[in-house]
Amino acid sequence: MSPRPPILNLSEVRLADGSNQLFDGVTLSLEPRVRACLVGRNGAGKSTLLKVLAGMVTADGGDRYVQPGLRMVFVSQEPEVAGSTLREHAAGGGAPDYKADAALEAFGLDPDRVTEGLSGGERRRAALAKAFAEEPDLILLDEPTNHLDIFAIETLEKMLAQSGAAALIVSHDRAFLERVTSRCFWLAHRKVRMLDKSFSAFEAWATAVEAEEAENLRRLEKAIERETYWFYRSITAQRTRNEGRARELYAMRKQKAELMRDQTRSLEMALESGSASGKLVAEAKGIAKAWGEKVVVKSFSTRIIRGDRVAVVGPNGAGKTTLVKLLLGEIEPDDGTVRLGAGLQVAYLDQARAALNSEDTLWQVLVPGGGDQVLVGDKPRHVAAYAKDFLFKESQLRQPVASLSGGERNRLLLARALTQPANLLVLDEPTNDLDMETLDLLEEMLAEYEGTLVLVSHDRDFIDRLATSTIALDGTGRVVETPGGWNDFLRQNPGFFAAGPAAKRSAPAAPASAPEPRMEPKKASKLSYKDQRRLEELEAAIAKLPDEIRAMEAGLADPGLYTRDPAAFDKKAKALDAARMRLSDSEDEWLALEEKRESLSG
Repeated sequence: MSPRPPILNLSEVRLADGSNQLFDGVTLSLEPRVRACLVGRNGAGKSTLLKVLAGMVTADGGDRYVQPGLRMVFVSQEPEVAGSTLREHAAGGGAPDYKADAALEAFGLDPDRVTEGLSGGERRRAALAKAFAEEPDLILLDEPTNHLDIFAIETLEKMLAQSGAAALIVSHDRAFLERVTSRCFWLAHRKVRMLDKSFSAFEAWATAVEAEEAENLRRLEKAIERETYWFYRSITAQRTRNEGRARELYAMRKQKAELMRDQTRSLEMALESGSASGKLVAEAKGIAKAWGEKVVVKSFSTRIIRGDRVAVVGPNGAGKTTLVKLLLGEIEPDDGTVRLGAGLQVAYLDQARAALNSEDTLWQVLVPGGGDQVLVGDKPRHVAAYAKDFLFKESQLRQPVASLSGGERNRLLLARALTQPANLLVLDEPTNDLDMETLDLLEEMLAEYEGTLVLVSHDRDFIDRLATSTIALDGTGRVVETPGGWNDFLRQNPGFFAAGPAAKRSAPAAPASAPEPRMEPKKASKLSYKDQRRLEELEAAIAKLPDEIRAMEAGLADPGLYTRDPAAFDKKAKALDAARMRLSDSEDEWLALEEKRESLSG
C-alpha cells in the first residue's frame, strides 16, 4: 500500500529573522491522523515553524502545500479568549453551541462563565476546548500543557485520543509526549530530522545522532589537518601550486566553520547551598486554612527534614501555593502550628514571574544595585559572563524583560535565584516554557543540591525523577503525604482525587472497593514525664544555639584575632565546633523523641 498523501507539507523552507537564519532547508510532512511532536532548544524556532505551517508567517523561500479544504486550528503559547462568555468564545470558530459546551465541560469549565478574570490555566483550557469543538483535520499546539494541572493534561490526552485530527505538538512535557505521539520532528541546526516512532524513543535516537555528528566533525578536523600539512609543506604541492587542492582545503574549512557554528552552547547552572540549615526544616502540626468558604487545608501534619525533596501536587485552585506559604511561615494557619528550623536561607522561584518588572532590563534584574558585577555566592562575576551561562547574549542585557519569551524569562529568574546561597529552594511550576535540555540540566543541578527542595509542579516526569515524598491536595481540604513521586502517590492512594474538582475532568478512577484515604487527628502524646521534659529542653536548646553559633562566628571573623592572640582564637574555634556539635546532637535526639511520641500515639 502506498503511503498516505500529506495534508500539510513544507519543502526546503528558508526563513531568517534579521541576520539570524532560523530555517535553511526545512522539509516536513503530516499525514491524516498522525500525532507528532516538534522538539528543539529554546530559540531554535519551534513556535515560528508552527506559524509557518499555520500560514501565519510567510517563509523567505521553499514551498508550503496545504490539502484543499483542510480544517486547521492553532493554539498559541499565550492564547487570547474572546467573547463575553466561554460558550461564545468556544463557538467563535463556527462550532455549534452544543459542541462548544461539551468541550468546555470536558475541560471543567462552565460555558456560561464570563471571560473576564480568567487565570492562565483557565484561558489555556478555554482555547483547547474551542480547538476541539471545531473538529479540525489538523491541530497545532504550542506548549499546550503550560499552566495546566495534571488532570487537565490527562483530559487533553483523552481528547487527542478520541479526536480524528492529526496533531503537531511543541511541548517540554515528556510524560505527555510519550502518551500521545507516534512521530518526532527534531528542529536543530536550522533543519528538521524525523523519527517515525513515539517520543519514548527520541532521547536514545537523538544521542546517537549527536554522537555520529561529533565523530564526523572529528574526522573532518583530521582531514583538514592532513590537507593543511600537505598543502603548506609538501614540496610537490608548493612547486605545482595545486589549485584544486587549495579549493578542497577551503571547502573543508568552510564545512567545519558551519559545523562549529551549529554547535549549540550549553546552559551552565550551579546552585550554592549555603550554610547547612538545622536538620529540621519545617514542622506542621494539625494545620488548617480556609479563605472564606473555600477550605484549603483540614488538619494536616508533616515534618520536612534537611535534604528532603517534597513535591506538592493537586488540581489548579486546590491551594498548593497556599500550603507552601503555610509551611514557610509566610501566612498563619487558622488552626495548628508551624515551626521552622534554624538557619534557613530561602530562594523562591515564582510561577507567575511576578518577581520580574517588565520594564527593567536584564542587566537591572541581575544587578539591581547597579554596577557590572554579580555576586554568585561569595564570588564576583561580570554580569555579561554570568548571563552567558544562561544563554543570554550581551546584546540582550540592555533589552527590557518584556521582550523576552516565556522560556527566557524563566531562565532569567533561575539566573537571579541562583546568585544567592540557599539551603531551602522553593520552585513553583519551574518547568513552564523550558526546553528539555534545560530541564535535564535543572534536574541534574537539583539532584546534586545539598539543601532542601519544595517543588510545586504539574510535570509528572519531573516529579517522579526528583521527589522523595509527595503532598497532594484534592481541592476539598484533604491533604495526604506519601513517599515517592506522582505515580507512587497514585498507587498508594487510589481514588484520592475522586471527590475533588479534578474528578470532573480526568482524575484517575478508583476501584469501587478502594477505601478513601483517612485523615485521622493525632492522639495525645503518651511520652513519659521524663521524655516529655527532655523534649521541651531540646526545643529550648535548638531555639537558642543558632544565635550563640552566629555570635561565635562573628567573633572569629575578626581578621586580626589570630595574630593578636592565637590561644584565644583556638579556644573560640573549639567552642564553635562544640556548639555546632551540640546543635546537631540535639536535633537528632529531638527527632528520635518526636518519632517515639508519634509511634506511641499511633
